[in-house]
Amino acid sequence: MCRFRDGTVADLLLYVKEMKSGKKPGIDLDDFRAAMSGVQPLKPDNRHAHQPPKPDPTPEQRRRDEASVLQELLQPIDDPAGLESGEELLFLRPGYSQRLLRRLRRGYFSVADSIDLHQMSEVVAREVLLQFLAEAARRGHGCVRIVHGKGLRSRGLPKLKIMTNSILRKHRGVVAFASCRAVDGGTGAVNVLLKSHPTRQP
Repeated sequence: MCRFRDGTVADLLLYVKEMKSGKKPGIDLDDFRAAMSGVQPLKPDNRHAHQPPKPDPTPEQRRRDEASVLQELLQPIDDPAGLESGEELLFLRPGYSQRLLRRLRRGYFSVADSIDLHQMSEVVAREVLLQFLAEAARRGHGCVRIVHGKGLRSRGLPKLKIMTNSILRKHRGVVAFASCRAVDGGTGAVNVLLKSHPTRQP
């Protein structure tokens, strides 16, 4: 029978290894117990718990948010507030939440400034509108209003309304725009949501 050699650590490790492997240990159990009689277990505070490396973070929430926004954009607008004969102007730049457009249509944003393009020619109104947007961006306005009229006195199509719609869609500083509620001018005016930093004219 193999006994401990002065109760060395090597013998103890050998015994534990043989026990784990399922082999019959070559060290007597009584000798092992005797060797372990003076051993004191470590306190929990002295133990070091090994933590496996954490996996790299993945933008799961961002992907879910983007998928949700895309789903909303694909859905038809079901809020009839402010609609007048299908002439409502609506626009939301890709990458922004559909919630912005909904709130803009319902008048949730405070209008910082406004411009009235009535009685102006199309050429003059275009220059005035571009200057107005540039000044609004320079001052850091978040929401402004443009009164373009419904074009009831125009011969043929409402030119100022069409021009306003075209410029706002192309302007880099415009996040979204929507025709106003009836109490604020209806489809004869549009509320425009701007980026918070100054922008150049298109």
